Amino acid sequence: MKKIRKNTQQKNLLGGITPHQFLSEYWQKKPLLIRGASLDFMGLLSADELAGLACEEQVQSRLVINRQGKWQAEHGPFDETRFAKLPKRDWTLLVQGVNHHLPEAATLLQQFNFIPHARLDDLMVSYAPDGGGVGPHFDSYGVFLLQGQGKRLWRISEQADLTLIEGAPLRILKNFKAEQEYLLAPGDMLYLPPKIAHWGVAVGECMTYSIGFRAPSAQELAAQFLVYLEENLNLQGLYADPDLKLQKHPAKISKQMVGRVANMLNKIKWDKADVANFLGSYLSEPKDGIVFDAPAKMSLNDFCKRLKTNGIALDLKSQTLFHDVYFFINGEQFEMSSEYAETLKSLADQRQLAAPKFCDKNLASLELAHVLYRWYQDGYLQFSQHQEAD
Repeated sequence: MKKIRKNTQQKNLLGGITPHQFLSEYWQKKPLLIRGASLDFMGLLSADELAGLACEEQVQSRLVINRQGKWQAEHGPFDETRFAKLPKRDWTLLVQGVNHHLPEAATLLQQFNFIPHARLDDLMVSYAPDGGGVGPHFDSYGVFLLQGQGKRLWRISEQADLTLIEGAPLRILKNFKAEQEYLLAPGDMLYLPPKIAHWGVAVGECMTYSIGFRAPSAQELAAQFLVYLEENLNLQGLYADPDLKLQKHPAKISKQMVGRVANMLNKIKWDKADVANFLGSYLSEPKDGIVFDAPAKMSLNDFCKRLKTNGIALDLKSQTLFHDVYFFINGEQFEMSSEYAETLKSLADQRQLAAPKFCDKNLASLELAHVLYRWYQDGYLQFSQHQEAD
């Protein structure tokens, strides 16, 4: 029955179409407006609570202000007195990674798990008084724009001209020409594929929830893969040239030396399994500034007792992925034993494990308990606040 309810929920979220239809017809292809995507949705936090997050050191936040057509951007953390000095209109507060700090935000993201976790970036929440926005722009990734409190007018364009205003503190389009516009009320949602020009403007006070997805550039992936190879390579041998000849120019790098080194470098090999392991480590790596807090000391036996009672959940900041027999958590790679592979896959998919799913044996004797205990000590896991029924 769970699976049926989940599919129904996602179908409602997508305006009556199935996740399969969405992926085949809209994902990275064309925009989709969904009225009443999340019925009765008014948001997850107040404007004051969002401002409070923006004052915290570990939270990434920005203020964008439009003064007579001139754009200004400030980066947090902010002092709370900053908000008292803002004008009555034409500014926006944006807070990234709200799902790292608010359990309800992480739950909201779970509704979008028809997109693989490896593609998910985070939940950004923005607040704006009347006229607030960040100007006409485009994103290199797909995004769902879910309206919370208030209303926001979105103008979109599939224009080819993506020229930016030079010298602006933001990536503002120079020649934006709206082709369509939509006024979103609470619970409405707009999906935009990559590079669709758009401009959202608050109509009165409003808050918008942006579910964004990662789209690493080819250059970024290549650079990080080379770092991964460097850390995992184990080439044998030393450079040697027993047949060295006398050179006319001692400063010249000879063709023979180039050839020998080329042969050595040709030993660098990788296959799809290496690429998969790289992606697991790289895409689960925490963003800069994310810190995991170690819990109070607890013995393995006490941990197992709590585990049987409460179950366990990923910390809000944790990211887990898997492929084949390999499991990745916050950039670390583990090979999964066949005995508990399905359990860890469930943890990665659902971000929690309910207590009834655990074996009734002495947990402290199981390898799985030792693995979970280690992750708990590292701050990667937390005990569930409530027990999920089967």
